Amino acid sequence: MTTRAESTSVRHDVVVEAPIERAFSVFTEEFDRNKPREHNMLGVEIAETIFEPREGGYIYDRGVDGSECRWARVLAFEPPDHVMFSWDISPYWQVETYPEKTSTVEVRFAAEGPNRTRVELEHRDLDRHGEGWEGLRTGVDSGDGWPLYLRRYADVVAR
Repeated sequence: MTTRAESTSVRHDVVVEAPIERAFSVFTEEFDRNKPREHNMLGVEIAETIFEPREGGYIYDRGVDGSECRWARVLAFEPPDHVMFSWDISPYWQVETYPEKTSTVEVRFAAEGPNRTRVELEHRDLDRHGEGWEGLRTGVDSGDGWPLYLRRYADVVAR
């Protein structure tokens, strides 16, 4: 896994031993297994995280009581090469309701062979979040941010 950072974006990538179709489907269909339960903006424990597999869909957490927290919008869904979603979470770790104050997460899948795929994640336009965006960048770039998600993702693919 490698890391590169730019002023208003963070980039991480991982190589998984899986065909591109499987790499893509695990990322989207099994996103619930990648997202840590402690990354929670609900008032109750998370029962599941849903990634709606279509442009116009949402990524959201459903609580054990049935409550929901929609924290991303699926902006592009192009199996098995590309998925993009908004990051509708403010620098204060609350849902951001103004789309112009959200950033974008783009994930590209590139086959490096019949059973090997490079997954490149770029979280960009972080400055759109306004005041405090640098802290948000630090958070998503830290070991508890995208690197954690990608490690967990790679573990799921390997199983």
